Formats: sequence, C-alpha cells, structure tokens
Amino acid sequence: MSKPLLQLVHASTRLTVVTETWPPEINGVAHTISRMVEGLRGRGGYQIQLVRPRQLAREKARREDGFHEYLVNGLTLPFYKEVRLGFPQYHALKRLWKKQRPDIVQIVTEGPLGYSAMKAAKKLGIPVISDFHTNFDQYSRYYRLSGFFNLAKRYLRHVHNQTLVTLVPTRELQQQLAASGYTRVGILERGIDTRQFNPQRRNLALRQRLGVRDDQLLVTLVSRMAQEKNLDLAFVAFRTIQQHVPDAQFLLVGDGPERKRLQEAHPDCLFAGMQTGTALAEHYASGDLFLYPSTSETFGNVVLEAMASGLPVVTFHYAAAYEHIRHADNGMAVPLDDNAAFIDASLALARDPVLRQQLGECASQTALGLSWEKVVERLDNTIQTVLREVRHETAPSA
Repeated sequence: MSKPLLQLVHASTRLTVVTETWPPEINGVAHTISRMVEGLRGRGGYQIQLVRPRQLAREKARREDGFHEYLVNGLTLPFYKEVRLGFPQYHALKRLWKKQRPDIVQIVTEGPLGYSAMKAAKKLGIPVISDFHTNFDQYSRYYRLSGFFNLAKRYLRHVHNQTLVTLVPTRELQQQLAASGYTRVGILERGIDTRQFNPQRRNLALRQRLGVRDDQLLVTLVSRMAQEKNLDLAFVAFRTIQQHVPDAQFLLVGDGPERKRLQEAHPDCLFAGMQTGTALAEHYASGDLFLYPSTSETFGNVVLEAMASGLPVVTFHYAAAYEHIRHADNGMAVPLDDNAAFIDASLALARDPVLRQQLGECASQTALGLSWEKVVERLDNTIQTVLREVRHETAPSA
C-alpha cells in the first residue's frame, strides 16, 4: 500500500525548533513543545533540529534518526531560577544554517536565543513561524515591574510580527493579540494524554499515605509556586471550605520560589513537591476538587490534566477554561478577577458531593476529545501550508 499523499508531499521537511526550555524542565512550554516535536517525529516526514540552551555544563547533544540537538550556552535569571535564557547565536546559527539549511524555523520562546535565531533565519531567507506563551499583562501586576513589562510587550509584538504566523492556543488570546497589533495570529490548540491522566489513576493507598480517608474531602492544586499563580486566593477559598467541611484537607503539588512562604504560612496543608509521570497522574486523580486561581496563563495545561483525571475544576473564565469549561456543566469557570465568585464556587462544590461527581464525569468526557494527535496534525498542516505559500510567492512567473 502506498504512503498517504500528505507524507509524500513533505517526505523530507527540515524543521528547526528554537526553545529556551525543554524537559526535564517542568513547565507548560517545555511540556507542550516536547509533545509537538515527538508527535511530528511519530508522523514521519520530518528531520528536526532542536536548538536550546544546555541544562548541565557537560550535557551532550542528542543525535537520533530524524532528530538532533544543537546546544548553546545560557544563563539563569537571578530573581527566577526556574527560568533560563539562551545567549544570542546570530552568527553561529547563520554559519550552521548555511551548511545545513532548514526549510522552516519555529521560534518557541522569544528570549535572546529566539530573537537571534529569528534574525538569522530571515537574513538567510528561511521562513519563520512562532509560538506565543507569555502573558506579560498579568505578570506585571505580581512583580511590580510594569515599565519593564510594557517594554516587553512591545518587544514581543515586534518579534512575532516578523514571523509568518504566531500560534496561540485559544480563540480568546487570538482576539486579544489581534486587537494589540499582532498581524498574523493562528490557533494551535493544546491536547491531553488521557492514557496518563484519567479517573482510574485514583489511588487509595496514596490517600492513606497522605493521611486522608476515602470519605474525606481532598482539595487539590497542581502548579508552579510563584507569585503570578495567585495561590493565596486558593488558600482563602480552602479556609472558607474548612468552615463548612471541617475535616477537608488541601494538597498542593509543585515547587517554586513561593513554596517556602506558603508552607510556613499553612503548616497543616499537604505539600507533595514536584511530581511527574504516573505519580503526578495519581496525585490528580486521588483528589476530589481542583482549585486553580492563576490569572496569568496563556493556556494552563493543568486545567486539562485535572479535567482528564475526573476532577471538577474551579478556575477563572479565560485561557483553557474559556475553551473547554462549560460553567456548572463540566466545571466552574467564574469571571476573571472575581475572587468572591471563585470562593463561592469552591465552597458550593465542596458542600455538594453529587455535583462534584457529575461535573467530574463530564470533565473527563470532555478531555477524551482533546488528543495530542489532532493537535500535532494541525501543526503539521500549518507548517506545510506556510511552506506552500512561500514556494508559491517565490516561484518565478511564467
């Protein structure tokens, strides 16, 4: 049987992906781009070059069939050690790409490495697409650096408007960026692996190790513990729940600069630290109610992970929730920044186990339709559409 026509059309597409974060770093950007890269490799028809900073001083680049890395030096931000930036590589990448020219470059992060890669590609006439992952509008309110973030917003618009398309995960963000002067914005949704995250991962032994009975309400939250995640609101909501459900317990999964402060302020709550793989899935599914108060997401993968795990989610109506939560049907999505509504919704679900079960079941059904395979297919189609358009524009006229 012959191969599908689509694979024959781009049997040797050379894609370079430039990112300043990559597993085993744990964040939404690293998770998303790694799923995309592995998905494209699984579909066939791609030779992928990954350009990223070294995570260890003596780290060696991976070289496999259809995939190889180009590692560069970088630095860690002093005020946010979880974030790394790659040093500019304009001249080095120009030399590299003159010898091994990619068909298209995808800029995932817009730091010094990403910007220099964009400039090098454009200098060589290589098509460039980009991803948008950073909500600077919301970050500025937590870090009191509004002047810096206003400059950053202008910088980001400048970078993305030099690419052929900027990919965002939601229609809401597409509309916001278009209104802010971004000229070419396309949608590339996010997926969820329901083989990993599903209600069957519920683990009574895990609850016992945590000191939580099977009939006891376990409120959960999975997040990087940083100021922009608005975690104090989750604790206010939980303390309100405790007034009505006295034996309720709060489990927090994740790490970050705010963990020490929060753990000292709430010593009666459960801090499980960073979890990955099956352990992470079990921590999700072993809870009963998921609170996510962040107001700084471009998407928020944890919302989909909680939904897939069968948890009723309380969050704000934007980003992932805007796309996938139908209020009071498969979760609770309240107006953005309405803290009182967030607390009220949390309390309502905490006091109503029947409603929690109904919403959790609907949430897991919603997640079943959000496969990474469909997302990767859309990325593949986007790349091939861009390449066809570029070839058409550069083809000599008859």
